[in-house]
Amino acid sequence: MITKNSIENLKNNLDIVDILSQFLQLKKSGANFKACCPFHGEKTPSFVISPAKQIYHCFGCGVGGDSIKFVMEYEKLSYPEALEKLAGMANFTLDYDDNYKKQDYSSIEKLNEYYQKLLVSNDTAYKYLIDRGISSFSIEKFEIGFAPTSNDTINFLKSSFLNLADAQEFGLIDTGQNGLYARFIDRITFPIYTLNSKIVGFGGRTISGHNAKYINSPQTKLFNKSRLLYGYNIAKENIYEEKQIIITEGYLDVIMLHQAGFNNAVATLGTALTADHLPSLNRGEPEVIVAYDGDKAGLNAAFKASTLLSHNNFEGGVIIFGEGYDPADMVKEGKIEELNSMFKKLKPFVEYAIDFLIETFDINIPSQKQKALIEINNYLKTLTPIMQQEYAPYVASRLKINTNLVSVSASSGIQAPKQVNLAQVDIAELSVIKTLLENHHLLDIVLKTISEEIFQTHKEEFKLFLDDKNNPSLRGLLIQNEVKVYNQEELENQLLFMLIPYYTKNLQYLITNKEINPKEKFRLIRELKDKIAMLKKGKLI
Repeated sequence: MITKNSIENLKNNLDIVDILSQFLQLKKSGANFKACCPFHGEKTPSFVISPAKQIYHCFGCGVGGDSIKFVMEYEKLSYPEALEKLAGMANFTLDYDDNYKKQDYSSIEKLNEYYQKLLVSNDTAYKYLIDRGISSFSIEKFEIGFAPTSNDTINFLKSSFLNLADAQEFGLIDTGQNGLYARFIDRITFPIYTLNSKIVGFGGRTISGHNAKYINSPQTKLFNKSRLLYGYNIAKENIYEEKQIIITEGYLDVIMLHQAGFNNAVATLGTALTADHLPSLNRGEPEVIVAYDGDKAGLNAAFKASTLLSHNNFEGGVIIFGEGYDPADMVKEGKIEELNSMFKKLKPFVEYAIDFLIETFDINIPSQKQKALIEINNYLKTLTPIMQQEYAPYVASRLKINTNLVSVSASSGIQAPKQVNLAQVDIAELSVIKTLLENHHLLDIVLKTISEEIFQTHKEEFKLFLDDKNNPSLRGLLIQNEVKVYNQEELENQLLFMLIPYYTKNLQYLITNKEINPKEKFRLIRELKDKIAMLKKGKLI
């Protein structure tokens, strides 16, 4: 792990303007800089960078943070990845814990290079790829190779002085009764990379008639087939740019789709789409297209994907290819326009899931129709109320039943995030909140003298600060130059200005109130008059 001290030193060496100017066109605006927000489309710049605070904030969509947060969001990197990228940009050397062992990828990288060289000289493997329509350019782009005999692989690792323990850790080799053996033998190899372009495993296609047509690397600490997506490292820039990702079932589908210009295609690794895939799919918030075969396995996998993605509010839909057909076949036959048309005519995830459930039953039989309705209602309950209401008529139409039989929740219980109200502005009230954001040691003075009721315009913002001072909605205050940061004396004076009218208003209300007991009313009036008198003398109470 990167040491905390090293992270703090890196932060001190970063200048947010220098960093963001390498990604955005910045324009000076007073003490700050402005740009068009890269996270939502806009023509008028509302993305503000503060050199003094070393933060950014978009007044259009609400995103914000520091240099590290920007690089994480813009480049779709994890926190450690962003730190390492920024360290490279700032020519800064990070320190790691003593027990940290940096992963050595040389064994798998060198073996991948070895496999690629062997493919060219293996006529059978190379001819198979060419016959499937894969071009020599695609073979190079996707680094397709060929794994020889077990002994050849072991001998290569030894003669190249590569660490056999690392090779075993990557799942390239293992130990059996007869010693070391290679995992991939007589197979065309497809290297599999992580999101940040580190090779961690292989997929292998037999050319010797082995019962297992395709195999993947075994599960390791780096290789998780339920999390990784084949081709994502190559497709990611296009995915972010086009805001769309195509998920297929096989390596050749991905390669052929890329060859046809669909450079946003990826594939799961012989497994159904899982919740572990969702963080990758959510990067850049693209529309998700599930493009699966029309056989029984493909239909079931598309249903599972549809329920998972609809439950997690992903946009997109499903395409099912004719049974025995797949995207690779269509590209090989030159049906590019037909493919392009299919990718524009998606069946929404919810609609596909409902249709799949209905087709599981014979709805001409009342008892079967009832079972179908129960299954559909259970599925709909996993969706938001709006989606339930939207699809209730569709379910009723398909089942030929009354709409009121379809389950619709009254409320999702999801609350919209609170936002700072800057449409109506009281600079003095906002200055108190901004002061507390920047000077937490002054909080006790405020809490001893006022409550949220003192705020006339920004009561909700003050409550938000008390509940969650790190709420991103408050970040905009920090880079608004017109909102001041008070010193202690200025803060106390401002509190006096807020308290005097507040107590005066309460006094007027008390005087005109006829429901309070006269004796109690006299006591309360005297207390309020004393408080107002003390406040006017400059004493906080």
